[in-house]
Amino acid sequence: MEQFLIIASVHFLALLSPGPDFFLVARTAIARGWRTASGACAGIALGNGVFIGAAFAGLAILRVDSAAFVAVQLVGCAFLIYLGAVFLRHAGGSGRVQLRGTAQAGATASAGGWWKAAGLGALSALLNPKNALFYATLAAMLQGPATGTGAKLFYAGWMFSVVLLWDLLVATVIGHPAVLRRFARALPWLERTTGVVLIALSVSILVSLGWPWLAHPR
Repeated sequence: MEQFLIIASVHFLALLSPGPDFFLVARTAIARGWRTASGACAGIALGNGVFIGAAFAGLAILRVDSAAFVAVQLVGCAFLIYLGAVFLRHAGGSGRVQLRGTAQAGATASAGGWWKAAGLGALSALLNPKNALFYATLAAMLQGPATGTGAKLFYAGWMFSVVLLWDLLVATVIGHPAVLRRFARALPWLERTTGVVLIALSVSILVSLGWPWLAHPR
């Protein structure tokens, strides 16, 4: 029980820290309503599930020094820059769409919009290098004879479920018309700030990747 409380607490505290996944869910809820945003939630949970399975299976792709991991980081940086640019380009517009039209946007969701959001959610989770490191660390904490296959499956199912339920909660709350009306004036600035943060995050990752080469040029 003590081990479970530690793992569950660390995992949930990490979810509370806003990252690319959180911002994607939030913006989708603002722009398209919580029903479409639920697609992003499902995609994010699936992407996290891939890393969870890879971590517990001990796959080498999660090694920081592996070529595959570096490739994921590079593609992830490009994706973060793309998301940041989208946030900056459409800052404020998504909130006005929801506030004007209005109930329909939040009440219904097209199948195409849902699947598009799910695809973006999966990409956001899969191309976030922090996810790989985080789940590899949690898996390392569970190594040992005391943690059998059944226990690992339980932990994996727990983590997947918590990610999905938390993101659904975020989408439902942020996509609520009352919340949008209350923060209508702040939405453009929040979206611009988010875009800048995502681009800055990608730049910091690129700098960290290039730092060893700069320190030891050939």
